[in-house]
Amino acid sequence: MYIIMLGGPGSGKGSVGGRISEDFNLPHIATGDIFRAELKNETDLGKKIKKYMDNGLLVPDEVVIEIVENRLSQKDTENGAILDGFPRTKDQAIALDKFLSERGKKVDAAIELDVSDEDIVKRIIKRIVCSNKDCGESFNTEFKPPKVEGICDKCGSKLIKRADDNEETVMQRLKVYHETSKELLEYYKQTGALFTIHPNIYSKTVLEDNVSEAKEYLKNK
Repeated sequence: MYIIMLGGPGSGKGSVGGRISEDFNLPHIATGDIFRAELKNETDLGKKIKKYMDNGLLVPDEVVIEIVENRLSQKDTENGAILDGFPRTKDQAIALDKFLSERGKKVDAAIELDVSDEDIVKRIIKRIVCSNKDCGESFNTEFKPPKVEGICDKCGSKLIKRADDNEETVMQRLKVYHETSKELLEYYKQTGALFTIHPNIYSKTVLEDNVSEAKEYLKNK
């Protein structure tokens, strides 16, 4: 089963996708994590995408498509995957469909987490993440604080704040997201794959509620 996680930055799609990944035993492929690894290692690709990420802009389609197709060619994805952060444009979605179709596969579900811009800003500027790249657990100082301040509940590593988790960059990322997502959401609506969840970020059980709703939908796919 190939599942797409959709939603604005900070909507929670990474957390929900991670849980679905565990429950369905599917690899969770987050393009943001791939990009950050390239940046950290200062590869040629990392240098190329840095200028876009620093300004809250989308990395060009051809670069993103190449990265994702390379990842989906690996053996662990032959029975499906959770894609988080891709596709972000209709053209990327069409390229993905073509890639999967050539292998006798298809996108089974596109799950959208629809959160207001105001709530997204509140969530992101208070977000802290695990410094351990193999963990990547995300917390929020207001909505989901760690049990021990500054320490990841999951692996015990130090929690850090991403440089791009500031209001100015978030607003730019939201602007870009809205400009590109309209066609994308309509595309998946037309294919019958789109399923929208409206999270209540103020609920202490928001993650569990979102995961439960998504899994109930996926059971019927």
